[in-house]
Amino acid sequence: MTTIRRAFDADADGIRRVARAAWHNAYDSLDSEVIDETISDWYADPLGSALHGWAGGVPANDLDAIEATLLVAEQDDEVIGFTQGITMHTTGTMLRLYVHPDYHGEGIGTALYDRLEDIFLDHGVKQFRALDLASNDRSREFFENLGFEQTNTRTLTLGGDPYDEAVYSRELSPDSSE
Repeated sequence: MTTIRRAFDADADGIRRVARAAWHNAYDSLDSEVIDETISDWYADPLGSALHGWAGGVPANDLDAIEATLLVAEQDDEVIGFTQGITMHTTGTMLRLYVHPDYHGEGIGTALYDRLEDIFLDHGVKQFRALDLASNDRSREFFENLGFEQTNTRTLTLGGDPYDEAVYSRELSPDSSE
């Protein structure tokens, strides 16, 4: 049975393991070393890195309005997936959602998404955004199946090289999680 819960510092190794496996599976266009360096950098302190790669350009006085959430999916005391999200005012942004490739197709990603959406709704979020590399067809299909549309593209630098990052959006209403 899969449990979705808030992450603890003790989950750091499991989160890095899932991120590394998911990135190597999803981003074959990236150099293996770039993936490993990015994972080591972004997930060195998973609870403290929820804003990594996102907060740039946010006015300092708005940083206090950001609420970060890190959730894990766990089976048999092992982290098998996670999602990172933040809320700021009435916008919620899913920064990351990864499931270990051994568990793809089991509904783990949807369960993580659903729990994060519930948290966003509790925080009064009206617009849900999700980010991922534009080259990831699996995530594009996942988000489109949930009613998201690609609304923007921004640039993310990994290993010194620029990559297109897709921004997906959908409006939320209190009854949208039913």
